[in-house]
Amino acid sequence: MFWFGRDLKVHLAPTSLPWAGLNGETVPVQPSVEKEKEEEDETLERGQWNNKLEYVLSVAGEIIGLGNVWRFPYLCYKNGGGAFFIPYLIFLFTCGIPVFFLETALGQYTSQGGVTAWRRICPLFEGIGYASQVIVVLLNFYYIVVLAWALFYLFSSFTIDLPWGSCDHEWNTGGANSTLNVTSENATSPVIEFWERRVLKISDGIQHLGSLRWELALCLLLAWIICYFCIWKGVKSTGKVVYFTATFPYLMLVVLLIRGVSLPGASQGILFYLYPDLSRLGDPQVWMDAGTQIFFSYAICLGCLTALGSYNKYHNNCYRDCVALCFLNSGTSFVAGFAIFSILGFMAEEQGVPIAEVAESGPGLAFIAYPRAVVMLPFSPLWACFFFLMVVLLGLDSQFVCVESLVTALVDMYPTIFRKKNRRETLILMVSILSYLVGLVMLTEGGMYVFQLFDYYAASGMCLLFVAIFETLCIAWVYGAERFYNNIEDMIGYRPWSIIKYCWLFITPAVCLATFLFSLIKYTPLTYNKKYVYPWWGDTLGWLLALSSMVCIPLWIVYKLSTIKGSLREVRLKLWDQGSAQHSSSHRLWHIPQLRPSPEGEGTMSRQTKGMQFFELPPHIQNPKSVI
Repeated sequence: MFWFGRDLKVHLAPTSLPWAGLNGETVPVQPSVEKEKEEEDETLERGQWNNKLEYVLSVAGEIIGLGNVWRFPYLCYKNGGGAFFIPYLIFLFTCGIPVFFLETALGQYTSQGGVTAWRRICPLFEGIGYASQVIVVLLNFYYIVVLAWALFYLFSSFTIDLPWGSCDHEWNTGGANSTLNVTSENATSPVIEFWERRVLKISDGIQHLGSLRWELALCLLLAWIICYFCIWKGVKSTGKVVYFTATFPYLMLVVLLIRGVSLPGASQGILFYLYPDLSRLGDPQVWMDAGTQIFFSYAICLGCLTALGSYNKYHNNCYRDCVALCFLNSGTSFVAGFAIFSILGFMAEEQGVPIAEVAESGPGLAFIAYPRAVVMLPFSPLWACFFFLMVVLLGLDSQFVCVESLVTALVDMYPTIFRKKNRRETLILMVSILSYLVGLVMLTEGGMYVFQLFDYYAASGMCLLFVAIFETLCIAWVYGAERFYNNIEDMIGYRPWSIIKYCWLFITPAVCLATFLFSLIKYTPLTYNKKYVYPWWGDTLGWLLALSSMVCIPLWIVYKLSTIKGSLREVRLKLWDQGSAQHSSSHRLWHIPQLRPSPEGEGTMSRQTKGMQFFELPPHIQNPKSVI
């Protein structure tokens, strides 16, 4: 809010001032013109969260997903139990929180999506935004397939006897054995047969895609319909949906935790989960697993945090929100380990086998290990419904926030096209239909092999690390870490802990680069179930998926350098020092003329061109006429 003269109040508003004169003359206000302008602005309104809770729940729903339940506990047991928390916490404070805060603050400061936010900061590095959105597009293709599987299991759980609990079904083979302690080498668990022969009907390789699994196709269609209506009205609908989708999984997790720790053998499972083996810290793979888990579970380098932050109010305390959400995410992963390994400990005791033989990660945990444990519980269909409902909700809000991120980026890139009545809804529908059609490939008999390719390459830790390196370099060294800290101070009213700035400058890019190089050195070709080896063209396709995002950054730099015209100084201002050209210290500066009430009376305004004053405005205020 600004004051000019004595009686005239000036504040930020979405409409422009109805002045017309340039030399002190006055022009009557035209009500009809002003009304038309207001209607036009209303159609172009970007929107904001109704309150902070909607924002917090939306981010929590995005970052707290399936990886917290089926990946983190497994990595703990695999990499030394409690000792794994040492590299995990190091990566959390040196990479996770700094990059999480960077992306959120960037979105809030620019009020732009994942592409145009980087364009505002430094046009030369706009490719960072394109890289993140390519990853999101690929994620939208395959991540929701997990929801189709979970919905299939959920619907199959509404029976008296779970279909994967016995061997008397048409999909079972003669080698199936439903006894608790399977000792025959050729025996097959009915849980595995239900997963591979009933749900997937898996073929013998990626070269044999086979026919479409129509039941899974209907489940995928249902998942996309739910996803569409969760976000079709933007943050207005998303903010309401997350009240349920982000909180109900916690209720399910608490129920499963209480049930799990009360079972016999639960203590052994929890001990197996937490017992520290410090010798594992000498294995570089442990550190790589910790780093990639941080990037996976915090949804960084996807543009989602930037998109969600862009709907915040300018003075929202995003620093406090980020720290709280990061600790909530890691705390959820830690507690989920108790819920999972208490059940696995019970299952190991019932079967009389070591816990290592029943511990699984990824889809193997959700669709093999846990269903096998549920069969052993009293009222098993009830616990199966609880578990798969939790899986559906954990994946659902992560999925629709990814779609929201992509749509936000496209709308902000082409606001005159998509920020019109019903245009945004149509865009979401087109994205959903396209993603659904591509996802059908992963629901064929050989679709599991395609799914593994996407999961291993398209959104791999390697891609996320590559993007993170350039994000921190752009903010810290090109735009300026100190300048960005000034922007943040203007938004939240104080400067965050200085260690975050030094992480942007030195620690985060160094750690990300080291982990990225190590992942290249330790690369191993993809296999399925540790048995099936992909053909050469399968690995080639996987690398093309990985490079499709990473190549955006260098290609954009080459494109901009080859197409920009002007002297060296002009090129630098346009591509490198865009922030310096548009911002002074922390904000954009506009020349605002002094205004005074018109002597003619109400409804007119005179403009005084002398005595120009400078007022600093954040970059989301694009038009100086929006200051009235």
